[in-house]
Amino acid sequence: MRIRLILAAALVAALPAAFAQGPAPASSPAKKELVQKILGFQQAGVEVLARQLVEAPAARLLQQAGPALQQRVAADKREAVAQEIQADVKKYVDESVPIVRERALKLMPVTIGPLLEEKFSEDELKQIVAVLESPAYRKFNQLGNEMQRALGEKLVAETRATIEPKMQSLQQSVAKRLGVAPAASSASAPKKK
Repeated sequence: MRIRLILAAALVAALPAAFAQGPAPASSPAKKELVQKILGFQQAGVEVLARQLVEAPAARLLQQAGPALQQRVAADKREAVAQEIQADVKKYVDESVPIVRERALKLMPVTIGPLLEEKFSEDELKQIVAVLESPAYRKFNQLGNEMQRALGEKLVAETRATIEPKMQSLQQSVAKRLGVAPAASSASAPKKK
């Protein structure tokens, strides 16, 4: 899935230059069919892209809200307000991701499609489809989450002893700067995904 997302991002990044050159010559029906197959494989990447586009500004907003929460909300109400903010952010994400995903799926054929038709020969498109349809590639793609989880678990295990004291020191430093008592060491090592 990451490879598809990288491909989609590279194609989107190349769009301005591609359209600045003017319209592409007419494409054969076979070439158009190959492009549609490739776009079909990109749909999973669209979900990831839509989620990232929606969640990034929400994450920045949460970061900005943290200091304001500490400064403007009474200590006894902070947890409740923080939970309300989290609920608002969740609602925003839940409502916005489907909108962005749907729009991206509608834009793919008219943005990425022409770019693929212009930049790749029919033979190159056949090669791309062959790779995307390959059982080995599909199997590799399906292992993506499992590989990431295995690496994450091993990474946490091997870095915990080094990172945990650094995180505790950071927590103490931040608490001191905010003038609050440091929390119990609940957020210690890097979390598994």
